[in-house]
Amino acid sequence: MSETSTYGGFHRIVTQMEGRLAPLHYGPGEALPPEDLDFAPLKTERVVPLAEKPTLTDSTYLQKWGELCEEFAGQPRLLALHGLLIANLRRRKQPLQTAPLFLRMWREEPDFLLQNLDARWKVSALTTFGDHGATEVQRRLGQSLTMLFSMMKLYETERLHSGAEPWQAHPEKQRRPRRLAMEMDPYSIHSGGLDVNLLGRLWEEAHEDALIRPLAQDLLVMLEGDERNVFRRFATMREAAGPDPEREARRYLSARPFRREDTRASTSRLVKETDPAKIRWGLVTTAAAPLPEIARFAAYHLELGAAQLDLYLDTPDPLAEAFLSADPRLHVTLCDAAYWQAEGVERPEDHRQRQVHNAQRSYRASQLHFLGHIDVDEFLMPPCPMEWLLAHLPPRLAALRFAAAELLAGSDRHFKLTAEAAGHGSYALPAVYPTFGEHLKGGFISHTTGKTLARTGLRDVKFNLHRVNKRGAPIQNIAEVLGGYVGHAHVRDFEDFRARMAFRMARGSYRKRPDRFGLHEVLELTHETEGDAGLRRLFDEVCADSPALRARLARHGMLFTRDLDLDARCRRVFGGLPEEMPA
Repeated sequence: MSETSTYGGFHRIVTQMEGRLAPLHYGPGEALPPEDLDFAPLKTERVVPLAEKPTLTDSTYLQKWGELCEEFAGQPRLLALHGLLIANLRRRKQPLQTAPLFLRMWREEPDFLLQNLDARWKVSALTTFGDHGATEVQRRLGQSLTMLFSMMKLYETERLHSGAEPWQAHPEKQRRPRRLAMEMDPYSIHSGGLDVNLLGRLWEEAHEDALIRPLAQDLLVMLEGDERNVFRRFATMREAAGPDPEREARRYLSARPFRREDTRASTSRLVKETDPAKIRWGLVTTAAAPLPEIARFAAYHLELGAAQLDLYLDTPDPLAEAFLSADPRLHVTLCDAAYWQAEGVERPEDHRQRQVHNAQRSYRASQLHFLGHIDVDEFLMPPCPMEWLLAHLPPRLAALRFAAAELLAGSDRHFKLTAEAAGHGSYALPAVYPTFGEHLKGGFISHTTGKTLARTGLRDVKFNLHRVNKRGAPIQNIAEVLGGYVGHAHVRDFEDFRARMAFRMARGSYRKRPDRFGLHEVLELTHETEGDAGLRRLFDEVCADSPALRARLARHGMLFTRDLDLDARCRRVFGGLPEEMPA
């Protein structure tokens, strides 16, 4: 044995490995079920431990089955069978129906398996795909993820002997100036991309195969959300080093290359402020909501850092104007008859046209560096301070866009994302919303477009509801904010949803779209065939905050949590809640 050999050479490594791969031995009358086994009964039948514990004189099949019956006692028999198939497929040989039965189980029962298997068995299933997948993608991805999780198991086990907790990052000062094994350079914790490149590539590869995708992405979401691994510790070490506004902003801004045919808004004549401390940004909104909602909206964004909010009260309310105007950062306009007369236009019948008119008015007059147009039931949720994003927006880019997130009804902190925002195609929607998902754009009942903040002073642009347009087309020289969203509190509860439905179907976000069977048709058909009971069923599946919906969203990386803390913010900004203060 060489003095530098760890295992005594690869002949010993292979010998030890082969000793673990001997096929299971079946005794008389023992066999796996047939390939066409009906899975349905096994989802409700419960595992019962064997009456007599197998001994070393029994078949290795019976010994393994006895172990599985102990482990899965009281759980569905399908899980124990899944474990038995994996145990067989880990060996050099197995009955012919083993792999087809395993693959069929994942083809027909992925949701059941993902909901009931723990992480250890999910990783074992991935390893089995790596060895016995039906496609090259299944085998490649299974092997890649097996390597990732196996190496994690090794180094995280060693770390348990370090005296540090799994979630505890090492202090920067303890770093030793040493080269790594194989003459590798150390990973650059603060500027390296190895971690995101590794995880991102695995996520993207999972899209290539519909069978392994749910399992692979379920585990990747679980890994990304777990604080007990090297990825989270590196993130903690980056945070401990202190903020670097420019580096942080660049991490969260994404822009695709320009194409010749793209509509662009020129920024060449604008003076760009690059000091976050000097950035002044604001919002414009046209509100028909009661004062308590407007006050909470305003307080939230003032605490977020807005220098100015232009509040157009679509339903003129002098008392609301007086309350809000007490803060000089709030510029309040009553949209009464005198206002529209002074504007020189008749009051538009369509509320969306009134919104656009007011937004354009504020944009033309703005002295801010950036202005956004959002609704009073929307809340910007940036991944880092807004000033960092705006100060370090590349000079040629005219705006940045926040993707939409929809607040779950009854919650003030849980939001759902579109499948696209979570890196999925539309295939994920039926898994999250089993009855209605395939008919809902992105899984939302409100808009999925998001909202935009633009540099002020752009020429020949129009500030629309969701985008900034030039010559009738959205400008394309914009950045997408990664990990940041505009949260939309679209409905509070079922009664709110039901009360607004008729208006929204006729003139709002539920209106009929050309050449598409969408939300309008779903609501119409559901109401015609099932009445309010059907609408309640849709609301509960798609909108209502519930542990079951949150679990389905989280499993697909489509759950986003951010505490809005609206009441506390309102008290800090205004000294109390409007509804609690004396008239």
